[in-house]
Amino acid sequence: MPKKPIYKIIFHNQSKIYEMYARSIHQGSLFGFIEIEQLVFGEKTSVVVDPSEENLKTEFRNVTRIYIPMHAIIRIDEVDKYGNAKIMQAAESGTNIAPFPIYTQTGDIEKK
Repeated sequence: MPKKPIYKIIFHNQSKIYEMYARSIHQGSLFGFIEIEQLVFGEKTSVVVDPSEENLKTEFRNVTRIYIPMHAIIRIDEVDKYGNAKIMQAAESGTNIAPFPIYTQTGDIEKK
């Protein structure tokens, strides 16, 4: 029986870059969103605890499925095994990545 794939998802969220692992990922029923299910976190086999991974576990404790806007996705990779999930500051990542600007219309457009 083939192994179920594991995906590494890197995305922007509120000026931070999240790196997470999941077993199921697909284009969801919400237009413009990627649907992620079955989040995978590192096992507690060692004494050393990664605080950013613990923050992610706490943030997504009761979450069944997350929807991430397509424009927030940086990269999705299928990997052989999962690593530690983490949160990084965007400036510390060594890149000049910024979220794609979105125009939202609030009200009627004036005709001239």
